[in-house]
Parts: sequence; C-alpha cells; structure tokens
Amino acid sequence: MTPIIFDLDGTLLNSAPDIQAAVNRLMGEIGQEPLDLATVISFIGSGIGVLCTRVAEHHGLPAADVPDLTARLLAHYNADPATLTHAYPGVFEALSELRKRGHPMAVCTNKPEGPARKVLATFGMDAFFDAVVGGDTCATRKPDAEPLRETMARLGHADCIYVGDSEVDAETAKAAGVPFVFFTHGYCHVPPATLTIHATLNDWTDLPQIVAELTA
Repeated sequence: MTPIIFDLDGTLLNSAPDIQAAVNRLMGEIGQEPLDLATVISFIGSGIGVLCTRVAEHHGLPAADVPDLTARLLAHYNADPATLTHAYPGVFEALSELRKRGHPMAVCTNKPEGPARKVLATFGMDAFFDAVVGGDTCATRKPDAEPLRETMARLGHADCIYVGDSEVDAETAKAAGVPFVFFTHGYCHVPPATLTIHATLNDWTDLPQIVAELTA
C-alpha cells in the first residue's frame, strides 16, 4: 500500500500563532518590536534557522546573532508549542480513514524533530505516524529530497504521496520524484499555478478519495 507522508506546519496543524507568540516573546527579551502574524507566516517554511535569519533581517540585526536567536527561539517554542495551535478541520477523520485502508503514514517537516514529535503527541496525532523526520534529522532540509527519501526509507518504501502546503513541499516532492498533494489553507508564499501539483486539497475530508485516485 502506498505510503502517505505529510508536512506538519500549515498542513496538519495551523501552528503559526504559537510560532508568532514564541517569536514575540524573544523580541520582547531583546528589545525589538513584535511581529504581526502575516509577517511571521511569511518567514515560515524553511526551518527555524531561516525563520530567525528573516527575523534578524527584518529588524536589521547582525547575521552573527542568528545562532543565538535560533537557540533562544527554540527554547521559547518548546516551552509552549500548542496553546494557540489547532488541527485543521477533518484531519483526524482523514488520517483515521487512511490508516483503516492500510496506508503507512509519516511526517516530513522542516520543524526540528523534537518539537515536531512533541506537538504531534500533544494533539494525539503521534499514533498515526510510523516515522517522523524533522529539519535536523538529516544533513539537509527540504526542499532537498534527502529528508523525504529518508522518511520513505524508514517506512520501508521507495515511493509515497507527499501532502504539503508550500512551495518548499512542492519542490521537495518534485526532487524526490513523487506525487504532490497541495493543501490550500497553509503557508504558501507563491502562486500555486507556479507549482508542480498532482492534486489540490481544499477540504481534508476529500483526502482519502484523492489518494484512491492517485493510486488507482
């Protein structure tokens, strides 16, 4: 049975408000103005290091500060990763149906693996997934194909359907040579028409039928 592998932030979970809260706790510590949600969302997708690089650039902070900012932001986020986060409607029903049909499932995200596992466990999603690969699991991050290939290998497969919400996810699927299902309510920063998309997901309840059509 074809594995289904998912991105996390902006795909399974709307986690941007908690990421924004952690960013702004850090901004308060260093005497910088808080960032609005839209700005933080525009920085999400390529991992916490890139997010902190963009925060530093936004405030005109030295690039040399980024490693310290990254460590401090991760500590803030780990301390409170799920107060404002919520699963998208229909996620649990779709995952339950895919599990019932026998699809192995996993998560491949640019969020560090530890926080990814913590937030999945907080929402009771961890039982659905046989593997979790984060942005610090491999030597590279998405959109490099290595993390997705590593996730497939951990499932014992050399193929999958990848479900994500961004240009990073689309590029990752393309690099790995697997079909990409694009979730439209996440954190994409480019026009979807510019992406290589095999199916579009507007409502999570439609995912089992999309998977059935892609695997027919």
